[in-house]
Amino acid sequence: MTFSNTLINWYLQNKRELPWRKTKNPYFIWLSEIMLQQTRVAQGLSYYLKFTTTFPTVFDLAKADESTVLKMWQGLGYYSRARNLHFTAKYIANELNGLFPTTYTEIIKLKGIGDYTAAAIASFSFDEPKAVVDGNVYRVLSRYFGIDTPINSSAGIKAFKTLADSLLHKKDPANYNQAIMEFGAIQCKPKNPLCMFCPLADSCVALQKNAVEKLPVKEKKIKIKKRYFNYIVIKTDDHKTILSERKGKGIWQGLYQFPLIESNKIIGMNDLMATQEFQNLFPEETTVSLFNKKEIVHKLSHQHLYTQFWIVEIKRLKAANTQWSRVEKYPVPVLIANFLNLYLS
Repeated sequence: MTFSNTLINWYLQNKRELPWRKTKNPYFIWLSEIMLQQTRVAQGLSYYLKFTTTFPTVFDLAKADESTVLKMWQGLGYYSRARNLHFTAKYIANELNGLFPTTYTEIIKLKGIGDYTAAAIASFSFDEPKAVVDGNVYRVLSRYFGIDTPINSSAGIKAFKTLADSLLHKKDPANYNQAIMEFGAIQCKPKNPLCMFCPLADSCVALQKNAVEKLPVKEKKIKIKKRYFNYIVIKTDDHKTILSERKGKGIWQGLYQFPLIESNKIIGMNDLMATQEFQNLFPEETTVSLFNKKEIVHKLSHQHLYTQFWIVEIKRLKAANTQWSRVEKYPVPVLIANFLNLYLS
């Protein structure tokens, strides 16, 4: 138990004071865990406080409409998390009478919850001895034990899960799980880890072999796809524009956007106006100008969006459906939110 006891002792002396660590309420812990997936604590904290203030119970979240939830989530990215969060809140409120499942086996059945999140909720809320394995845990274990099996391979995922289970402090799983994740976040960091002040330094294989910066190992990333977006930002004389909801299972489902013309490369004004989509929108002559003089590159996990915002001024347009004064009320991708901040300032 030396490894786990050392981490728990370190944690009790060095942990950050965070609101979700002061509760056993599974609703609050669930919120925090979903928000902190793919998100730094510094960014996620303000969203957590906003959500818990606006939706203090699972019933409050369940009663909200999806558009409101997505608007509050705006800026966190990976919007499927928010949609799954809302779906599961409605399920817990309506089907389970607001009672959150109390075991790992039941928790993992909920939509949007995988092995890591189920283990976190089960251990933090109900003290069930289930080991968590997230990016921080992979890093700590791979360095300490000198494991170079890729953490995103099938063999690696299985091996690290088995190792994590074997190291779990069965009598204090909540503090141990918090400890190993916190240790990876602020001590055994991805870059410039604090090895000189590490309580595990004497027995860390990576440190002994000068391999700290080489671990953990990841298999080669998926090739990044390039896409070229042209947003048509319409301004009518009666202060209207077009905003429509993104449908389907692609990126930003349920968020709103200006009319979008996707091209196979960066295009100029003449090429844009020659497209059938543009001509269908504007059969008559219009005034067009490019807002951003250099394309904006918005980077997602598996694709880069090269984006141009085109301002189109026109007297009237039958298809216009939104007052400009209401544009900021809609949930939009952060790419469009950043444009609006500049354009409306």
